[in-house]
Amino acid sequence: MAEPSPEDPSDSLSVPWLDVVRFIRQLGHDLRNHLNAIELQSAYVSELEGDPKLKGELHRLREMISGLTSILQKVSVGLGEVRPSLISYQASDFVEDLRKKIAQKFPNEKSEINWGVQPGNAVLNIDPQLLQEAIIELFANAFCHERGKDALAAEVRIDKDRFLFTLQEPKNRFELSTKNWGREPLRKVSHGHYGLGLNRVRTIVEAHGGELHAQYDPKSSALVTALILPLSREKA
Repeated sequence: MAEPSPEDPSDSLSVPWLDVVRFIRQLGHDLRNHLNAIELQSAYVSELEGDPKLKGELHRLREMISGLTSILQKVSVGLGEVRPSLISYQASDFVEDLRKKIAQKFPNEKSEINWGVQPGNAVLNIDPQLLQEAIIELFANAFCHERGKDALAAEVRIDKDRFLFTLQEPKNRFELSTKNWGREPLRKVSHGHYGLGLNRVRTIVEAHGGELHAQYDPKSSALVTALILPLSREKA
């Protein structure tokens, strides 16, 4: 039998996503343990040494270690299993809390968001913290990924028996496919970003029984992301 050529697809390695997740989380856990030990040791050395100059260098070293630990923690969270603790929550209250959180998270960009809110008296069955995390991630992506000059347009409304949140991002050009939006983790990575955010958004939304969709509208030069959730059967 002939040896497979380098171009032969049968020669490529396929690893189940769950195995990748387990590997990365275990690696991150092990590395954080080592970094924590180094941080503790540097703190101990700093206490022993009286030279202010050396103390300053050790302080900077501890800040660098802390930064690396935060990155590993971020990756671990991005790969973590989503287990929402669902509670009944007035849709209007959730949106109000969300807007306050976004204003705190993006103080320099909050004026660049045009809101249209019509949540009515609907009730949601959600984990507010997880759902806030998902929507904040959408805004974070919109602010840092080749945004056009216009403001973002965020709309919240009730469509029949569904809660609909849409975010419209101005983009002069957009060449990515939205067919598997949120289903291609690790596909696009860059410094400090590891392609896990949208995948986590999708898993959070689906854990709430909802859907996540995206579509680029060439006429308005905008990427429109839609987050759809079922309403609670509980009456307001």
